Amino acid sequence: MTNHYYTENPDSAHELDEWSFELAGRNFHFITDSGVFSRKGVDYGSRVLIDSFNWQELPEGKILDVGCGYGPIGLALAYASGRFVEMVDINQRAVSLAVENAAKNQIETVDIHPSNIYETLHDKQYAAIVSNPPIRAGKQVVHTILSEAEPLLTPGGTLTVVIQKKQGAPSAQKKMNEIFGNVEIVSKDKGYYILKSVKEQ
Repeated sequence: MTNHYYTENPDSAHELDEWSFELAGRNFHFITDSGVFSRKGVDYGSRVLIDSFNWQELPEGKILDVGCGYGPIGLALAYASGRFVEMVDINQRAVSLAVENAAKNQIETVDIHPSNIYETLHDKQYAAIVSNPPIRAGKQVVHTILSEAEPLLTPGGTLTVVIQKKQGAPSAQKKMNEIFGNVEIVSKDKGYYILKSVKEQ
């Protein structure tokens, strides 16, 4: 059975849920399903990332949400920042839900489509890349998200990720510093680290 949230086509039986959650000062309505990440509520790490993300410091351009799931990070940032957000996930079921959730919450400044990490993006450069990476998919997947982000960022653009300390935050921090020459712990909350690197100007 391929029922992991990082599986391209989960084959678990559908179990639709519908609930509301406040993000970025707005009440969002979400539809979720089996076979997607954190289907019962927006996970704590995503909430910490949303709350600590500073879009005002960014250069002009789009935001890219990698591993968007059913959409909480990308939709919240599109709403709060007023920027266009491209949202991608390998999980087709999650992508369909994200599209539905964007419509449900009347968020139009998004482009949501399937992609295995950065394989099928619709743009070449972004002001920011954000990710709550799929830790259970393995270290190689997480480090690919980190290592292949830098060429996609405009100068001054940022990569921001959330990872629990016990699930590899120190390793990710070291990797980001190797790639970008800088890394900052923006926030620590209940074991979740928000790590940010900036592409040199």
